[in-house]
Amino acid sequence: MAKRTKVIISCAVTGSIHTPTMSDALPVTPDEIARESIAAAEAGAAIIHLHARDPKTGAPTPDPNVFMQFLPRIKQSTKAIVNISTGGALGMSMDDRIAAAVRAEPEITSLNMGSMNFAIFNLAKRYDKWKHDWEKPYLERTVDGIFPNTFKTIDYVITQLADKRGVKFEHECYDVGHLYNTQYFYDSGRLKPPIFLQFIFGILGGIGADLDHLVHMKNTADKLFGNDYVFSVLAAGRHQMNFTTQAALLGGSVRVGLEDSLYIGKGKLADSNAQQVAKIRRICEELSLEIATPDEARTILGTKGGDAVKF
Repeated sequence: MAKRTKVIISCAVTGSIHTPTMSDALPVTPDEIARESIAAAEAGAAIIHLHARDPKTGAPTPDPNVFMQFLPRIKQSTKAIVNISTGGALGMSMDDRIAAAVRAEPEITSLNMGSMNFAIFNLAKRYDKWKHDWEKPYLERTVDGIFPNTFKTIDYVITQLADKRGVKFEHECYDVGHLYNTQYFYDSGRLKPPIFLQFIFGILGGIGADLDHLVHMKNTADKLFGNDYVFSVLAAGRHQMNFTTQAALLGGSVRVGLEDSLYIGKGKLADSNAQQVAKIRRICEELSLEIATPDEARTILGTKGGDAVKF
C-alpha cells in the first residue's frame, strides 16, 4: 500500500500545453509566473511545478536564463518546493529539456517515464482567432508526433540530475507501462526510495480519465513498490477536480494548476492558479484530510532541502 501521508498539493502554473489565446489568466512573463507561483504557495501549494515561456510570444522555452528570472523570486518569497519540468515541450531535445534543471539544481524535477503519443491537436479546433502565429501549428503538429522518453534518455537524466546534483524525481506516469519502467530503475539500483509517482489521466495518447483506471494504477503501484512510494494524481481539463478528489480519498496527493486545466468549474475559466489550489485545499479539508506544509512534503519525499539549490 502507498504510504498514507498528509495531502501534498502541487501546482503546475503554466506548462507547455495551453497557449495564450486560451486564457488571459495563463502566466507568460517571468513576472507573471513568479506572482502566480507565490500566490499558489500562499493558497496552500507545497510544490510549484514550473515551465518557462518566451515573454514576448508565450511560446514554451527551455532557456535557463528565463527560468532564472523567476526562480529566485519564488524561493525568496515562499517556502514551497520548486519542481522544474524536464518534459519541456514537444520537439525539444533532452538536453534542452534538462537545461534549466542542470543550471538551477532544484529539489525536485519531473521525469517522464515512457514514450507516448502526446496529442493535443484537438485543441486547435476550438478557436478561430489566435493571439500569435505559432499557436495553431504548434498544436496541430502533435497529430504526427511522439514524445520520446527511452530507457537511455531516462538514464541520462538520472545521471545528470540525481547522481550529479542530488535532485529527487516526480515520476510522471501516463500509463500502466510507465509504472513498470519506473520499477526497473529502482530494482536495478539506479534510484533509491522514497518514490514519488504522479499518475496522469486524460491526455490523448495516455490512459483515460476513468475511475477504474485510477484504481488499477494504484493497485499496480502497490504490487510494484509496496509501501515505499507516495502517489499524486493530475487529470486534464474537466476531470481535474473530481479526479484529484478521488485520489485524495484513496490516500494520495494532488496536482492542480493552469497547466492541467484552465477552468475552475463547468464552463468557467479560472482567474488564477491560486483559485484552483484554494478549491482543492477546501475540498480536502472538508473531507478531514490534512494538507502538508512544504517542510512536511520535504520530509515525506526525502528532498535535499531548499538551501541546496542553485538559485
